[in-house]
Amino acid sequence: MSTFTLRDYQAAAADAVEEKWKKHQSTLCVLPTGCGKTVLFAEIIRRRQPGRALVIAHREELIVQAVKKIEAVTGLEAEVEMAEQVASNSLFHKTPVVVASIQTLVSGGNRRRMERFRPEDFDTIVVDEFHHATAASYRAVLEYFLRNEKAKLLGVTATPDRADQAALGLVCESVAFDYEVRAAIDDGWLVPVEQQMVTIDGLDYSQIHTTAGDLNSAELASVMEQERVMHGTCAATIEIAGSRQTILFTSSVKQAEMACNILNRHRAGIAQFVCGATDREERRKIMRRVLDGSTQILCNVGVATEGFDAPGVEVIVMGRPTKSRALYAQMAGRATRPLPGVVDGPATPAERRAAIAASAKKACLLVDFVGNSGRHKLMTATDILGGDYSEEVKDLALLALHKAKAPRNVCDVLAEKEQLVAQRKEEAERRRREEEERRRRLVVGARFTARKVDPFDAFDVQPVLEESDRSGKELSPKQRALLINKIGIDPDTLSYANARKLIDAQFYRWNNHLCSLKQATVLKRYGFETGSMSFDRAAQLITAIQANHWKLPPGLSPITQDHCENSTSIRQ
Repeated sequence: MSTFTLRDYQAAAADAVEEKWKKHQSTLCVLPTGCGKTVLFAEIIRRRQPGRALVIAHREELIVQAVKKIEAVTGLEAEVEMAEQVASNSLFHKTPVVVASIQTLVSGGNRRRMERFRPEDFDTIVVDEFHHATAASYRAVLEYFLRNEKAKLLGVTATPDRADQAALGLVCESVAFDYEVRAAIDDGWLVPVEQQMVTIDGLDYSQIHTTAGDLNSAELASVMEQERVMHGTCAATIEIAGSRQTILFTSSVKQAEMACNILNRHRAGIAQFVCGATDREERRKIMRRVLDGSTQILCNVGVATEGFDAPGVEVIVMGRPTKSRALYAQMAGRATRPLPGVVDGPATPAERRAAIAASAKKACLLVDFVGNSGRHKLMTATDILGGDYSEEVKDLALLALHKAKAPRNVCDVLAEKEQLVAQRKEEAERRRREEEERRRRLVVGARFTARKVDPFDAFDVQPVLEESDRSGKELSPKQRALLINKIGIDPDTLSYANARKLIDAQFYRWNNHLCSLKQATVLKRYGFETGSMSFDRAAQLITAIQANHWKLPPGLSPITQDHCENSTSIRQ
């Protein structure tokens, strides 16, 4: 008989599943990575005895993990149905729990492997990493086994959202339990998350297309594999990681191999890499070396995102930027677990947080590489920890993280910006009550770096006098975000009319391929007029100045720029 003790949220989730099953055949539980999804469905299987259970997963690591945990939690025998491994299903012996790979179940041509079993054989169907369940293979398997109207389906995942927007509602009728990452950190079950943004010269995502909701993989790989980018990311990884265990996620096998080689040139034997094509036994050896600490940095492409539990990992390096919140959360989740034995003794959230703070692993660190993202909205830690925060709060937090020179606790930054936004709203309300100052809000405590270049001057736009702007209108959250993220100016320092002028000017410049504010900022220092300068012309000038050690090259001056713009080249 098992003496395994459930955590409070696991018990609550199990109760919620049973409640949902009273009205629905299928339900979903969302638990963050590191919060024991396998323990949860093992407990459900235990409660459903003597009914037989089928657990479905898509990776060997998940299958092995499920067998061990089910036997530990329930005391029941669990067997594997995968490739050459065949679970007992005879008249004389039927194993109470079958853990099967989805690939094996749909294999076999006209008579698929799943037909070894009858739908009536199982009372409980569990799908691990349920965000994959909209795929045709899963839907075929679920359609087959759920012919048994008495069977119940439980899906578990850390990331119910998908980049391609495929709806899980097509394969699941209800959501029983949803436990957010932020809540798990506050409750002391996961370590705090810190983030550090690292700017890499020459890193440009702006020309990459979007495919199925995320950056096109081939185009992304060509950007990340550039020699200059590779050396920049690897040097930053070595410096930031120090001696801490680290996982580096990459966009391609070539990038993973290159990163491994460069890292080992910095410090021999520090890194190893794995990919889907790595020999199975070799992959197991490498993973064991990571788990026991023999290998400090694991470079991988799509291998460690799911089913790899390594509590000793403290640093996640995002060498594979993404627009998918689900993928980012999976990668980040590899480092959010506390060290073994730290949090299961203390009884309260405060005591668990104190135990983490006193442990060798006080937090985890997510490292993102910053470049020109263009109009892509790339995921960061603010997206997985933002929860119910407004978009304005998350945008301000992200801006603060970009400006920070050292890692910062993401939850602390979000809380600071929430307080800042609340202060702004209170101040705005007060000023609305005071007629003479209702046209503008001044937020107490806001700190923004003053720009050396006036954006109105750079855009060749005439600002409106404050006294003439009596519209009383306010910017939308999207307009405020554009001013913060793309123009880099605090919207609360502008009247509504002036803010709209800058926004309209920004769209005009995008549509007409005129130089950006960042380019204008550089060129204004050298006396150039940038109001009608093209993006390409500005880039050409900056390149020439940079090549001359940030001094104006002979023959190039603001006075001669019109003449030079008609030339085919710039004299070096």
